[in-house]
Amino acid sequence: MTPEEYVEAVLTLVESIPEGRVMSYGAIADALAERSGRNSPRQIGGIMARHGGGVPWHRVVTSAGRLPPGHEREARARLLAEGVPLRGDRVRIDEAGWAPDGDRTGE
Repeated sequence: MTPEEYVEAVLTLVESIPEGRVMSYGAIADALAERSGRNSPRQIGGIMARHGGGVPWHRVVTSAGRLPPGHEREARARLLAEGVPLRGDRVRIDEAGWAPDGDRTGE
């Protein structure tokens, strides 16, 4: 998979995250690792920072449930509007986590 194809795969996966659910940077990297040969949550963060404006970027959080750096206020408002459970300033991954196979990721 070329770097450009990887960016497209990441963005396509983020677009598929249902409303009211989230994925972590690491979960996205894991979901694409076998077919891409890559597995770096930091690389996902870079892709989201550079190319993620047209997808539901607010549904991508850290594995600890932290909101996208620099966009916490807007992400929080969007997630709350979608009914995503938060505890303080973090998403409750155990309740809102999603995986492409339809399973929750935090269980």
